[in-house]
Amino acid sequence: MKFEKTKYHLVNAADGHEFEDLGWTLSDPAGKTPSLVRAVYDNRKFTPRDDLDGIYRYAEWMPISRVLRKSCAPVTYKSKGLAQFLGLENLYITFSGWNPRIGAKMRTGSFKETEAYSVLARMEADEMRILVVQSAGNTARAFAQVCSDNRIPIVICVPQDNLHDLWFRRKLNKCVKLVAVPHGCDYYDAIALGEKLATDPHFMLEGGAKNIARRDGMGTTVLSCVEKMGRIPDAYFQAVGSGTGAIAAWENACRLGEDGCFGENKMRVYVAQNEPFTLMYDSWKADSRALVDLAPEEGRRQAEAVLATVLSNRKPPYSLAGGLYDVLKASGGDFYLATNNDIIYWLLQFRNREGYDLLPAACVAVTALAKAVREGAVKKDEYIMLNCTGGGTLGALSRGFLLKEPDLVLSPDLPAEEVVRAVSALF
Repeated sequence: MKFEKTKYHLVNAADGHEFEDLGWTLSDPAGKTPSLVRAVYDNRKFTPRDDLDGIYRYAEWMPISRVLRKSCAPVTYKSKGLAQFLGLENLYITFSGWNPRIGAKMRTGSFKETEAYSVLARMEADEMRILVVQSAGNTARAFAQVCSDNRIPIVICVPQDNLHDLWFRRKLNKCVKLVAVPHGCDYYDAIALGEKLATDPHFMLEGGAKNIARRDGMGTTVLSCVEKMGRIPDAYFQAVGSGTGAIAAWENACRLGEDGCFGENKMRVYVAQNEPFTLMYDSWKADSRALVDLAPEEGRRQAEAVLATVLSNRKPPYSLAGGLYDVLKASGGDFYLATNNDIIYWLLQFRNREGYDLLPAACVAVTALAKAVREGAVKKDEYIMLNCTGGGTLGALSRGFLLKEPDLVLSPDLPAEEVVRAVSALF
């Protein structure tokens, strides 16, 4: 079936300026202050498509020009075990990972597949530039798998210390190139390397949180929940590294509120980080739009000490207009922390209560929910969405999965021209 490109235009979150997408627009060229741009879809009604498979069920609210193979949508169900344990009457869990028993078949075990299938479908099929993605682990695994399945050339920049997250069921297609920054470097360094590579016109940055396709792919978690729940949640819980998923959730809640069929958007957004990496938490608790100071070496030290390594972004979209600070303010939400011990505790409790395992980041979200219940921030009869962003992967390597070795290891301190020369030689 031929897919017709979704119709939409863009709006500047800071000043409401509306303009057209030129194909890979990441910011408002007329904007005067740092701001996210949002997609405004011609179809203002929430219209799931039964004629499309997987995540493309929600194509009407995704900025895409095509559909790709082997996608899976997030799965939402009403919790019994965890809900009873926490004393909640209307807890809905949206799970993005591997659990065929409930219909969840994201093969990389992470909701980062929602990003990959949306971002890559935003690209035109005849795009000649090579996409560059920077990642701390889960995003790399998702983009690598989707690009391999669909023969889309890509360069993925990751920290060498996180290569254990690059596991796959079978060997990847050669169109996927993995470039690592050396041991001791972190996600911020991977971002810097990718930005140097993208100075060459043969490469294009994916754009991270600034890419509307990334956010609207992640926002399908809320669409899945609302389809099941029949209304906009009162409260939303998620762990955050960049905060992009929480921003995306709020944006779709706003769209659903404008639709009018699912109640007013009064969804409070609650997010959490893994101690000791608490950059956004500290900034929020200081009521500061600007991120508090975090020296690079201290940030690397903190990132090395957390179990949920994907939650250690030193360059998150927190401060800019439409970013996480604005989302928490607009929604009346709050920030929580989880220790490594909390992660282990809730990993075991969740498995006992719900029957499957979560990734560490998702356990951070469960911790936040438990603390909110204990503090009275949520009421037992409220409708609550718990966004469990990954799981079903424990023991993956013991089941014969393959680790992807880097094609190159490059210092983020190299001049841009040397980075471009070295990576170009891979193709």
